[in-house]
Amino acid sequence: MGLFGKIRKEKQLKKDLEIATLENKIARKEVNTETMKAQKNIMRTIVDSGYSNGGASYTETWSKKYNAESLSPKSDIEENRKILRERTRDLAMNAPIATAAVTATNTSTIGSGLVVKPKIDYEYLGISREEATEIERTIKREFALWAESTLCDVADQNNFYELQQIAFSDWLRNGEEFVLILHEKPETGMPYGIKLRLILADRVCTPGASNGDYDGIDEKTENGNKIMNGIEIDPKGRVVAYHISSTFPGEMGLEKQEWTRVEKRGKRTGNENILHIFNAETAEQYRGVPFLAPIIETLKQTTRYTQAEIMAAITNAILAVFITTEDGEELDTGYGGEDDETDWGETTATAQKENEITLGTGTIVTLKPGEKVQAVESAHPSGSYAEFLNTMISQIGAALEISPEVLLKKFGQNFSASKGALNESWRAFMKRRKWFISDFCQVVYEQWLSEAVAIGRVNAPGYFTDPMIKKAYANATWTGPAQGCLNPLQEVNAASKRIEEGLSTREDECAAINGSEYEENVRTLLRENEQLAEVNRALENNMEEKDNGKN
Repeated sequence: MGLFGKIRKEKQLKKDLEIATLENKIARKEVNTETMKAQKNIMRTIVDSGYSNGGASYTETWSKKYNAESLSPKSDIEENRKILRERTRDLAMNAPIATAAVTATNTSTIGSGLVVKPKIDYEYLGISREEATEIERTIKREFALWAESTLCDVADQNNFYELQQIAFSDWLRNGEEFVLILHEKPETGMPYGIKLRLILADRVCTPGASNGDYDGIDEKTENGNKIMNGIEIDPKGRVVAYHISSTFPGEMGLEKQEWTRVEKRGKRTGNENILHIFNAETAEQYRGVPFLAPIIETLKQTTRYTQAEIMAAITNAILAVFITTEDGEELDTGYGGEDDETDWGETTATAQKENEITLGTGTIVTLKPGEKVQAVESAHPSGSYAEFLNTMISQIGAALEISPEVLLKKFGQNFSASKGALNESWRAFMKRRKWFISDFCQVVYEQWLSEAVAIGRVNAPGYFTDPMIKKAYANATWTGPAQGCLNPLQEVNAASKRIEEGLSTREDECAAINGSEYEENVRTLLRENEQLAEVNRALENNMEEKDNGKN
């Protein structure tokens, strides 16, 4: 808990103590009852008005110990973000339901990576559709040269599509991701110098905070700005820079921990030097909240309950027997099934005790006088585990906008119900995909395109002269994993009907059904049909030659 959090708690305790003291004085009639009641009501604010009769009540039984307080995003989010991030990462690694929620969202939203499809606004540029198509093909080929190579990554480990997966996965676990956009000298075989470097959210912190924690106190800079949790903000509330630690906060190592100030935008070009990928929940929010934050308690308790059920099942699967004697003396007799310590210098026959009893199929055991065997059974703690788990998964799925069927990858209901569940989940996936494209993919694409035009590999007249011309050339759509079909024939027929009625386009339906591109499909079909026609002509010629030979 940060400093402000402690102050708030102390104030709340003081307030509660004052109210309790007043109530005691009223009960003992030490003060004027009416006066003190009025003072108490003022302290608690007016009651019996509007929400005071319900959710804002101080007097109802259920509200007696319901002490909730919500302040600024800095107090509500920033002071708690570190522990939320740590617990979310733990759940994502060790709790199966949390893992399923994270992977399902990543797979459906990003999949193997979002692919760009240039869509030049040729009408605004005053060029023909054919000219625009040729430029689009050039852009697509050039971007593939850069995006499909690991040289787009500073670490030379991942291509652009793999970086997308990592960045979005980090957003799910940490609530945010930072991406440095660097411009270096082109390497052999790669004409482009633009490179990306992903930065974990932990490393963006206020200089001097060696463990990365935030105590609620902002650091003032010489230029009048403030640094809040690693983000430098000017007096108008605009983000101007980010402070990045050279090492992972909290880890011990030989490297000295230092901070680098990275300005958000370049002074000459206005292009972003660093991207902050996060989805704000409220106004005046500067850092992200992990995806699983609202359900951490539910996930942890469900995981504990699951572990208890697993342990109960294991206990029930173990055969436990005891040999009892009439005099209660300890016996040397043991049951097989668990390895005994053996002196490996001795032979097996010598090491085995003469009075050892071994359990096995069809074994007949003769006990000594006064001995009897007693089995110990472990009762299962609960018979409603499946029902409870399904209820919890429904609540977890509702909070994350993921239907239970999608979360569990189990579609056991009828087609309409399953399709409805898939559609609802897909709306949430598409919402997240859209802002990820806006925050990451499109920004990177536009900066790459600027370099491609600048070095002459893409011909775009007027690109740097007018922002509107630049926007017209950079216009693009991004496609990713498709929703898929539960009943392919029925859904394809529905797609055909939508196209026929003008409610959709072939391009949109191709992307929705299997993630393909209509133009590429037409081009491929044309080539395949030509090849098929050639094969048919060759077969016909062979048949004619055979017939002529017979004649």
